[in-house]
Amino acid sequence: MSQVYCQECGFQNPESANYCSRCGALLSRGEQAVETTQTFSPEEVGDIEHEDFGIEGPALVVRAGGGRAGESFKPAGERTRIGRSPDCEIFLDDVTVSRNHAVLVERDGKFVVEDQGSLNGTFVNRRRIDSAPLAEGDELQIGKYRMTFIA
Repeated sequence: MSQVYCQECGFQNPESANYCSRCGALLSRGEQAVETTQTFSPEEVGDIEHEDFGIEGPALVVRAGGGRAGESFKPAGERTRIGRSPDCEIFLDDVTVSRNHAVLVERDGKFVVEDQGSLNGTFVNRRRIDSAPLAEGDELQIGKYRMTFIA
């Protein structure tokens, strides 16, 4: 039996599936892309400034999910709610996101993300968390959205 890999989250689905059973994304029926990994040493890459992208921290930058890659969100005060509810400061409109999924809390100039009892969980650097501090470059995953934290 052949398998289809989700282009959003990489989950392996049965060939008969139209939508990803993990993140709900529409599965592509074209040629499946083969994912490859390249490695670079710090000397090859050099220093990358976030200002090159026009983004100054603190911010969450969407890297994948929902066709919103490149979109960025700035914290809105001491508590920034993240969820599917339009009342949330960071509104992620997708069934993989709970209405009140997580909250970004600022404490003494540092940021902590706290899960709010979401169904699909909140992940920092691919680990499910209840609460975790965020540092420069950390990956935050909420539903099918993967975001990078810029301090």
